[in-house]
Amino acid sequence: MDIAFSDFVIKYFMKKSVKTYLKTAAKDYSSRSVNPPVVRASTILFRTMQELRKFQKDFISKKTPEVEHWDYGRSGTQTTLQLQKMLRGLEEAYQVFLTPTGFAAVALSIMSICRPGDEILISDGVYRPTQKLTDDLLKEFKVKTVWYNPNSFEDFRKKITRKTKLIYVENPGSNTFEMNDLGKIVSLAKSKNIFTAIDNTWATPYFFKPLKLGFDIAITSATKYYSGHSDVMAGTVAVNKKVYEKVWWYNHLSGYRLSSDDAYLIIRGLRTLDIRLEKHQESTKKVINFLKTQRKISKILYPYKPSSREFKLFKKYYSGASGLLSLIIKSKSKNSVYKFVNSLELFGIGYSWGGFESLAVYTDPVELGTRRYFKLEKNEHLVRLHIGLEDSKDLINDLKRSLKFIK
Repeated sequence: MDIAFSDFVIKYFMKKSVKTYLKTAAKDYSSRSVNPPVVRASTILFRTMQELRKFQKDFISKKTPEVEHWDYGRSGTQTTLQLQKMLRGLEEAYQVFLTPTGFAAVALSIMSICRPGDEILISDGVYRPTQKLTDDLLKEFKVKTVWYNPNSFEDFRKKITRKTKLIYVENPGSNTFEMNDLGKIVSLAKSKNIFTAIDNTWATPYFFKPLKLGFDIAITSATKYYSGHSDVMAGTVAVNKKVYEKVWWYNHLSGYRLSSDDAYLIIRGLRTLDIRLEKHQESTKKVINFLKTQRKISKILYPYKPSSREFKLFKKYYSGASGLLSLIIKSKSKNSVYKFVNSLELFGIGYSWGGFESLAVYTDPVELGTRRYFKLEKNEHLVRLHIGLEDSKDLINDLKRSLKFIK
């Protein structure tokens, strides 16, 4: 971490809380607005050719994320720069790259690091499109994907080889909520000089800061909690100085770019990230306290039970939990589980999550992708819930009424 950025972190995190930081970062004093302007631009103007060449030369020689503008709009505008600055502080990162979707952030992270002949070691339980990217596309580029059991550090350890270039973790696991022992993974990776990346969308850096623990790359789907309003798609890739140039190079060549309008919406959402996440967490705990008493629900996939391995690992690394969980429902009738979901009045049926509204979706096994260490038993059904910002009593009453349809 360079001195300038170290001072930035100290200023906002030693003297002010993250709650205050989220409210005060990205103010625009040149326009005297509490919010930054939305600057839409493809062409960036310079006064002279000398000024243009000096900017390009200085950026290449200094290799720093701290710039006031770019030489071409593909790299961003003052609006996206403000968002990057805000996220650098939140993530405690050297730089944060912005992408047009959450999955683009996954692709950027992996494609920046892996090259022909490399191996990528991935936790079984990642987002299905991530599986497709690594199992199918990377194979065409002669990169081998190796899957490990997220419930077994020993299995993880044994699958590292001299060709392992990147360790990729999604924590907790997508839909199934397996918890990895993140500190052990980072420690072993560092001892073998292997790059590490984590999808941290579920917790966001408000509840867990992967780079501070030692990860090289932290991915967040800004579509979810950063936005908070289900009206924008975006992704972020936070990096340390070690991998900055690798990610910058591929990001520049691939042309990933977040629009200024979407960047503005993410900035708006970040202002209330702390308040919303704490409310999601509070309501989710209340809903789970109800759900755990329901005999039709055989298991709740969420780190809530103090005696469980998942909870112990969660408490070891996280300061809080978000509003996404899954239910395993035992029923001989898939249609009755469909009816449970369909009859919910306050839970919308649809993909994504992280917005103000509660959501429910029946997850077919094919939507989980290929899982080697998680299997649904006969007559088991997976339903994913996102607990929104509605009154938790109303949500509980809605679930209670709808559970009656399960046969």
